[in-house]
Amino acid sequence: MNQEHRNRPRTPKGIRASFLPGLRILLVLLAVPLAVLIYQAHRSGLSLGQMFEHVFKRARQEESGETSAAAARGPKIDFLKPIPIGFPSTEPPRIGSLEIVDLDKDGLPDVLVTDMLASRVGWIRQSADGSYAERWTGPVLPAPAHASASDIDGDGDLDILVACMGLLFPSNDRIGSVIILENDGKQNFTPRTIIERIARVTDVRAADFNRDGRLDLIVGQFGYDDGETRWMENLGNWRFRSHMLQSLSGVIHTIPVDIDNDGDSDIVSLVSQEWEEVYVFENDGRGNFKSHLVWGSTNEDYGSSGIRLVDLDMDGKLDLLLTNGDAFDYLPPRPRPWHSVQWLKNNGGFKFEHRSIGQFPGASGAVAADLDGDGDLDVAAVTCYNLWERPESQSLVWFENDGKMNFTLRDVSSTPTHLISLEAADMNRDGKPDLVSARMNVYQPFTNGGRVVLWQNQWGQSSK
Repeated sequence: MNQEHRNRPRTPKGIRASFLPGLRILLVLLAVPLAVLIYQAHRSGLSLGQMFEHVFKRARQEESGETSAAAARGPKIDFLKPIPIGFPSTEPPRIGSLEIVDLDKDGLPDVLVTDMLASRVGWIRQSADGSYAERWTGPVLPAPAHASASDIDGDGDLDILVACMGLLFPSNDRIGSVIILENDGKQNFTPRTIIERIARVTDVRAADFNRDGRLDLIVGQFGYDDGETRWMENLGNWRFRSHMLQSLSGVIHTIPVDIDNDGDSDIVSLVSQEWEEVYVFENDGRGNFKSHLVWGSTNEDYGSSGIRLVDLDMDGKLDLLLTNGDAFDYLPPRPRPWHSVQWLKNNGGFKFEHRSIGQFPGASGAVAADLDGDGDLDVAAVTCYNLWERPESQSLVWFENDGKMNFTLRDVSSTPTHLISLEAADMNRDGKPDLVSARMNVYQPFTNGGRVVLWQNQWGQSSK
């Protein structure tokens, strides 16, 4: 051995001996949280990328656009005439949802409501003379939250799909259920329990997801800490098989729609609680779904309250109309400065761009309709959680579209208060869209009246 080799510096034995154990410890420290993330992603139905995005959501760029600008406020235009319909209110109403549908197929639009005080689904039927009468469609149900009409058994009439929470107020108990009220063709309904003892159900709708000719179900379960999203394959003869899509709490709406125009039914889901995110489940046409996280707020207190599909800018692609204004977690429920109405512009390829419509305290629902007949879509919105001790607080407003997607806020009415749901349709067949609202009075001030109101569009019959 030469002198140069003998004098070469050597790594101290202590350092060399401690390097490998230190490396192992570092790998373990990294591997454990990664394994937890992988497990949680698998358990919740998220991709690993979506789970990382949720964990690090506060690092999302500010251009995620969760703050809505205040819309310009214009003078009030009185053109909507309020007409109470359905059963009168003998106590503060508690309607979970409403849907406009011609249930008896007589050519006249009717109204379905889920009454969480009576624990029943009401059918407000329209007669040829324009009058309305309500009747219950079935037995007492465990906290019906949402109802929609579809011909599930393929016999030519409309059955009623009911999402039952089991209990309105927060609970982790598995008390939810899906019940279908089977129509005999004469609007006599027989209840069929499709699934029960699951996390509280907030939404159920129908579509043929696997193209076998039978209508399947998409079910949203709010739960509390343990919500789920599942689609239920129709096997015929009132039998259904569950396929879990996602296990996130706070699911509000699950809407079947062909969002990518490829001929099959995809699903759009709004998830609140600590998630505050919008997902699109892309269908391959055979009932296999790939989830896309298309938008999410960095504010875990955002208060997502509703979503619907509409081509708001009329470019041939369905956009998403969103409200955030839920305040049910507070005692008393109070609006927050970020409560608003907004829309997600569909840029194709499951890419959506957040755009503001305007701020609205306690916003609980919105619809798009050409209320003023100028050829573009305006937006009407209701609130359940406004500052009701102030007489000037609006319960129903409309955002007038100038045709270039700039919106002007206009007041409609400050009564009735606590409006939870809103729908639009031409109820009297005069060519103008009318509105129908429903009321959910769960906190003071408690007042009767305004359970379900038809807002008849009289544009052009009064001064503009």
